[in-house]
Amino acid sequence: MRVLVLGAGMVGRAIALDLKDQFDVKVADISDDKLRVLNVEHGIKVEQADLRNQQRLKTLLLDCDLVVGAVPGFMGYSTLKTVIESGQNVVDISFFPQDSLQLDDLARSKGVVAVCDMGVAPGMCNVILGYHHQRMKVNSYLCLVGGLPRERLWPWEYKAPFSPCDVIEEYVRPARYRENGALVVRPALSDPELIDFDQIGTLEAWNSDGLRSLLVTMADVPDMKEKTMRYPGHIEKIRILRETGFFSSELMDFGGFGLSPLQMTERVLFCDCNWKLGEGQPEFTVMRVVISGEEDGKYKQYTYDLFDETDQLSRISSMARTTGYACTAAVRQLADGCFDRIGLSPAERLGEDEACFRKMLAYQNDRKVVYRCSDSD
Repeated sequence: MRVLVLGAGMVGRAIALDLKDQFDVKVADISDDKLRVLNVEHGIKVEQADLRNQQRLKTLLLDCDLVVGAVPGFMGYSTLKTVIESGQNVVDISFFPQDSLQLDDLARSKGVVAVCDMGVAPGMCNVILGYHHQRMKVNSYLCLVGGLPRERLWPWEYKAPFSPCDVIEEYVRPARYRENGALVVRPALSDPELIDFDQIGTLEAWNSDGLRSLLVTMADVPDMKEKTMRYPGHIEKIRILRETGFFSSELMDFGGFGLSPLQMTERVLFCDCNWKLGEGQPEFTVMRVVISGEEDGKYKQYTYDLFDETDQLSRISSMARTTGYACTAAVRQLADGCFDRIGLSPAERLGEDEACFRKMLAYQNDRKVVYRCSDSD
């Protein structure tokens, strides 16, 4: 089977490397440097292309059987739409701001199996909820997730494992969640709380807009919330940048050049000495999913914990591993026919089928991405 991976960034690279021994893989990206590494060091077929060019993208799509979307969020929706219009089955991780469910009718009309938001969060947390939602009356869902460097370097104590614009989007997009059956909208970074983890100590959690499709597909769950985590103190620093306009996308005159504060901020924060995660730099991903409700007439609570670190042998970051291998696990389910639901399916749909759910966990477990489950009455 020919698999086309759109995007050769940190996660796209991990996806391509994981799939290359199972499929005929080609990677397309605008960056010659990123493609050269995949081709020269790993023997993966590559093609340089500006994926924003719709005609160029359509041409690439003629030569594959299945597509993986791993482009930055700002171009994710239009890219996914083009893939679906071309009649290609697809697994997408681009985490775009638009409502992916708007593409369901298009995918159905084209007979396409399309899975979106198939990373770690959103992604595996949705898969887990989808599994339990089919088997119990869920009353409460909480997801806590964060990716951080092992070394806490002043002033930010943070390194970003993915696209700059997608990182900053988490800080500006209002957080939507459900409380007592009602939709609540709060600013990102609101309602901070301290959470302790055995492996890393105390982290600071805050409201982020990660529920996405769950607000629609799990409309019967009265309490649902996602929080992103950083080291304590990070929130206040980011709020200062946000409230003083450093994340504004409005163009300003900088010495005769039109530039937005956001563009400038991205360039400054993502230089080597600030937020840019170096290759092989030790970092970790931590996630906790807590689901409670009624099962077989009794109260039940399930807790899933994930802790993963940079693979120093392959030099693949934990965020690339946990996001990428969730995606490749889903690719395998589509390729094997385990998941063949026509239409646009958010990640939670994969969890509804027990065989698919077990295979998703086992596939990642083989790659040492382990979700440990505990339950209590």
